[in-house]
Amino acid sequence: MDGPDLTLDEARQRANLAFIASGAEFAFGNAAALPLPVAALKALHAGSPGVEAVHDGGLTAEVLCLHHAGRRWAVKRARTECLVRNPDGETSFLNELQRHAELAPLKLPGVASPVYGSLRNGLVVSPWIAGRHPGVLNERQARTLLESGCALIEQGFFEWDYSAGNLLDDGERLWLYDFGYCYRFDPLTQLNSAGHGLDHPQHHPAERIEGRHLFGALLDAGDDDDDALSHFIAFKQLAAQAYEALADRLAGRGATSCVLGHYRGLAAHWRQELADAPGGLYLAAAWQAHSSDLDDDLRGRSCTPRTLRRALWLQRALREHAAELRACGALSPADAALSDAALLQRLCQRELEARQHQL
Repeated sequence: MDGPDLTLDEARQRANLAFIASGAEFAFGNAAALPLPVAALKALHAGSPGVEAVHDGGLTAEVLCLHHAGRRWAVKRARTECLVRNPDGETSFLNELQRHAELAPLKLPGVASPVYGSLRNGLVVSPWIAGRHPGVLNERQARTLLESGCALIEQGFFEWDYSAGNLLDDGERLWLYDFGYCYRFDPLTQLNSAGHGLDHPQHHPAERIEGRHLFGALLDAGDDDDDALSHFIAFKQLAAQAYEALADRLAGRGATSCVLGHYRGLAAHWRQELADAPGGLYLAAAWQAHSSDLDDDLRGRSCTPRTLRRALWLQRALREHAAELRACGALSPADAALSDAALLQRLCQRELEARQHQL
C-alpha cells in the first residue's frame, strides 16, 4: 500500500514500528533536572531508599513514587512487553514520549509536563501530582476534563484513553498525564486521528470520556438508573457548552464548515435531546460507550472485570430495550443488521472472549 493510501493510523503505526526496530533513541527534557542519575532511576525498586509506593497496574508501564531532597517524583518505567497486544500497544511508550515532547511547550490546562523522557532508557520522569483517580465525575472534574480535552483538540492532539488510571484529581482540577494513545491530526480539516480524519465522526472527546471512563465508573458505583441519568445529563450539558466554545475558537482559525458543523451539530443535538428525551440519549450513549470499550479491550486482549460488567450490561440492555435501541440509532450498522436473537448470541460470545482475555 502506497503512502497516500495509508490511513492516519496505518501511517503512524508503520513509522513508529520502524523507529523502534531501528534501535534509535527518542528523548526529551534535561537529565540534569532529574532527582537521581538515569542509571539509578532505572534500578529503583520497592525497597530502594525514597521509594514510597509502586503502582504496577498499568498496561504499558509501572510508576514509582520517589521522595528525594524534599520533593516527590513520578518515575514511570516502561514494561518489557506492553500488555496491550496490538500495534498501538507496542508503540504506546514511544508515542507517549513524542506527545510529551510536543505538548510540553504548549502548557495546556490539565496536561502534565515531565522533565525527562527516554525511549532507550524506558523512562518518563515528572513532578509528582498529589491526587486521586476519579470515580463518577462531579461537575468540577467533568468541566476541567472537557477543558483539557478540547484544548488538546484545538492544538491537533486526539486523546483516545480517558480511563481513570490516566487521570488525577488534585482537588482543583483533573490532570491528564498519560499520552500513550494520544495521536496527531489536523483540527481545522479533520475530526480525529482515525481513518483518514473524517470517516469516524462518532469519536470525539466527550464520547471518549464517556466510553473510557464515565459509563464504566457508573457501572462500578452501582448507581441506579435515575442517579446514572442525572450524572449523564450534567456531563452532557457541560459537553455541549465546551463544544460550542471549541467551535467558536476553531472558526477563528479558519476551520472548515465540516469541522465546525460537527461540533455545533453535536451540541445542538444534545441540547434538543436533553430537553425532549434525555433517557433515550442516555441509553444510546451508554450502549455505544460499552460497545466501543468492549471492542477496544478485546482487540488489545486486555480485558478486566469491568469489561465483563460492560458485556453483561449490553446483554441486559438488549433484552429490555431492543426496540428503543433500534429506534434511536444506537446500534452499529453491523449490529442493526442482526436479529435481536442473533445479536444477543454475539454479545454472549464476546462475553466469553472477554473472560478468556482477562489480565
